[in-house]
Amino acid sequence: MTTMTLAVRDSATMLRRQLRHMARNWSLLLMLLAVPIIFLLLFVYVLGGTLGDGLGGGSGGRSAYVNYVTPGILLITIAGAVQGTALAVAMDMTEGIIARFRTMAIARVSVLTGHVLGSVLQTLAQLAVVLGVAVLVGFRPAASAVEWLAVAGILTAATFALVWLAVAMGLATKTVEAASNLPMPLMLLPFFGSGFVPIESLPAGLRWFAEYQPFTPIMETVRGLLLGTPIGTSAALALGWCAVIALGGYLWARRLYNRDRTR
Repeated sequence: MTTMTLAVRDSATMLRRQLRHMARNWSLLLMLLAVPIIFLLLFVYVLGGTLGDGLGGGSGGRSAYVNYVTPGILLITIAGAVQGTALAVAMDMTEGIIARFRTMAIARVSVLTGHVLGSVLQTLAQLAVVLGVAVLVGFRPAASAVEWLAVAGILTAATFALVWLAVAMGLATKTVEAASNLPMPLMLLPFFGSGFVPIESLPAGLRWFAEYQPFTPIMETVRGLLLGTPIGTSAALALGWCAVIALGGYLWARRLYNRDRTR
């Protein structure tokens, strides 16, 4: 077998390992899934009427707000899901299984690749569930089949990027507890962007941050594609941010993994 064939085979083995671990850890999966659903229900049913009336440009109310807020909830779903990634990586590092893998005749890249692929698949499944709940509470997208494919591509790119960042965070921490806390600020970014209210309604300093932080163009692109509104340069900015985060997370994770290997 060639080196590439061995790497693919070993990565598939590590992916199966991750999927089995996820299937046995239902409590964590349900907790990660419950958070965005609770946020969705809270903002739609408790605050949606008032916030929806302030959107303008339509009928307003709860029906308008659920359409507006759903992209932000989807980004919170991704940010919450990658906490599980950081936890899983930290557990592997602290429990010694990584050291054992390094003594085996397997491709070195396969260990992290298994984590990444497993987490991406898990997160995409969670996104589908949250999107289904959003439809049940009144979300009515106007996207065509092509636009839905574009939405899936943007969300997959964002997931891939944040998963690599979470893998690096899991490798950077010395304890599982620290790994659970380090990715938490990612869940705040939709709140400090266009996830829940339009950027124009924010104070000047916060508005500047919201305009230039990475989650805003991702949410604006998803919102525009789903609701048929103009997206301008948001798609290019979103893909650019995803590429930068993915590359930075990958390089950080590789450096940490190789550093631990030499100890």
